[in-house]
Amino acid sequence: MIAAEYFILASCILLALSVLASKASGKMGLPALLIFLFIGMLAGSEGLGGIAFDNAPMAKTTGVVALSLILFYGGLSTDLKAVRPSIKEGLTLAVLGTVLTALVVGLAAHFLLGLGLETGLLIGSIISSTDAAAVFAVLRARNVHIRPGLRGLLELESGSNDPTAVFLTVGMIGVISAGGGAYARLLPAFAGEMIIGAAAGWAMARLTIFAINRMDLDYEGLYQVFTLALVVITYYAASLVKGNGFLAVYVAGLVMAGRGVLHKKPLLYFHEGVAWLMQIVMFLTLGLLVFPSQLPTVAVSGLLISFVLIFVARPLAVFLLLAPFRAPLNEKLFISWVGLRGAAPIILATFPLIADVEGARLIFNIVFFCVLASALLQGTTIPLAARLLGLEVPPDEAKIAPISLEDGFDINAQMSELIVPAGSYAAGKKLFELGVPREVLVVMIYRDSRYLIPSGETDIEAGDILISLGEGPALETLKTLLASGPADAAAA
Repeated sequence: MIAAEYFILASCILLALSVLASKASGKMGLPALLIFLFIGMLAGSEGLGGIAFDNAPMAKTTGVVALSLILFYGGLSTDLKAVRPSIKEGLTLAVLGTVLTALVVGLAAHFLLGLGLETGLLIGSIISSTDAAAVFAVLRARNVHIRPGLRGLLELESGSNDPTAVFLTVGMIGVISAGGGAYARLLPAFAGEMIIGAAAGWAMARLTIFAINRMDLDYEGLYQVFTLALVVITYYAASLVKGNGFLAVYVAGLVMAGRGVLHKKPLLYFHEGVAWLMQIVMFLTLGLLVFPSQLPTVAVSGLLISFVLIFVARPLAVFLLLAPFRAPLNEKLFISWVGLRGAAPIILATFPLIADVEGARLIFNIVFFCVLASALLQGTTIPLAARLLGLEVPPDEAKIAPISLEDGFDINAQMSELIVPAGSYAAGKKLFELGVPREVLVVMIYRDSRYLIPSGETDIEAGDILISLGEGPALETLKTLLASGPADAAAA
């Protein structure tokens, strides 16, 4: 085979191994993304695979596109109802929390490691943001169950703080390249980037919604292809007009999440798969880029910065900035602990390599070490932290309906799955005898791993799941009715 075919084969083997390893990662209590990173390291020039890769520009470009697609999916899949009550807290942490973290870590790197002040602040800037890919993956895992509002706050922060970290990193590289100074220009430039980026994201989202709702394409799969292209276009279009591309794609996803979009469910499923693919590709690429033999030389420095980041900078930012919002102590402790670092800081660590900043390889290795420490310590203990802090809530029941209701439009109905518990008065009766509210339609019955299309004469059994369509209050009435025993039903 020619070299290109070997490359394609090796890439697909690594992808397949990563997907299989993600299943085992849950049993071992490790974040899946950490497994992807280790596979990349094993496949690298100093690992079993022997793949030589030291192309920082390619890694940066791959990471930028991948992170854009991940952020778009994060916005598109956000539950805006859960996020809305805590949007002020989330944005405060995303902007001021990121800046404060960068400052504390930067000063620590300057005084503890003896680095120049600008170099220390550059390290702080690179690892200042929580990683969207890591946070989304961990918080949406099956073994993490916290209230939607708290999860929404953490996801909003992680999805919207990468732009701040990108700006700080690029700004510090500019300061170092200019020989110091130029700090006064950072604030107005930051404000301009954020405003233009948010505006570009909103405009592209509205354009995308308008086009999807009116194109009437012959093949449904083309809608996914269309949005995939528009995400990348949104990032680069925002960048061309001096806006923040990462903020643009995240805002575009958020706007689409809150608007009426045709084919929204298929788009969500497609972009979830794309986001996972991008996470795997991103972590594999970054794993290939690192040289494990160089990590022991920065072990002490990496541990010191990791300690400051996890136990000083992040808690200080959370407790200081959330004080006006009167957040409960256990929630502030949990938010402090979910300061996961992942691919985004490693991608940003390639920026000094490309700009040929003095000590760039040292900066990259320290950042990589900090990411490993965060993933190993914080990523593996988030479920335990939620349990110890009393923040766990009962998990949502698995969705089993083979159909879904397209949301986002003015449809005064919802799909719900209602269980007929043991001892329910409904068990043994026919469907027409239940007194189902007129505003509810029982579409299917799930029984013994089979779906039944019911009629009024269908017998109801304990354990049945009635897949029902109707208005919210009427569905609650039916749910209460099914939960009642014979005596309760007779009294009613």
